Amino acid sequence: MTEKTPREPETALHPDFSDRDATATPWPDARRQLETAGVFWLTSVRPEGRPHVTPLIGVWLDGAVYFTTGAEERKARNLAANPHCTVVTGANALNEGLDVVVEGDAAQVRDRALLGRVADAFIDKYGRTVTSPEGTFHGLPEAVRKGEGPLVFEVVPRVAFAFAKGKPFGQTRYRFAADGTGGA
Repeated sequence: MTEKTPREPETALHPDFSDRDATATPWPDARRQLETAGVFWLTSVRPEGRPHVTPLIGVWLDGAVYFTTGAEERKARNLAANPHCTVVTGANALNEGLDVVVEGDAAQVRDRALLGRVADAFIDKYGRTVTSPEGTFHGLPEAVRKGEGPLVFEVVPRVAFAFAKGKPFGQTRYRFAADGTGGA
């Protein structure tokens, strides 16, 4: 499998939800938040339409968020019935930091080469948390690489938002092309 070459999305500041002196958050800043976030929050939709929100670890790789879940977990069952979801990360503070929201469809990853790259990304990002016997997610990369155990999902953004907090507050929208490679 070849690596995707993500393009830059169309970026626009939403003036109705931003301070007068705010500027759009550049996509590289929002992407950096996705790359370095320790925890993400996934929102999926239950079959009867109620939302389900859960924290998880994940990685940003080649223009998409990747995360794992057990096949029988609520989020996996929700995504099997309805792939629409949001992935959120940010700072738990009112007046500082950057929150980023990614909207897209979750697709299960089965390609072995990509699974290997995702496993490597988990090791690079989380280190001993996923490699040490004492780590909370010990063994995750090996299970991902083998395609055993947890399911791996990819969420390619259709649209994303960055919420800059502090002075100035700003809301930026990023629109991606239909193939997820960018809008520009």
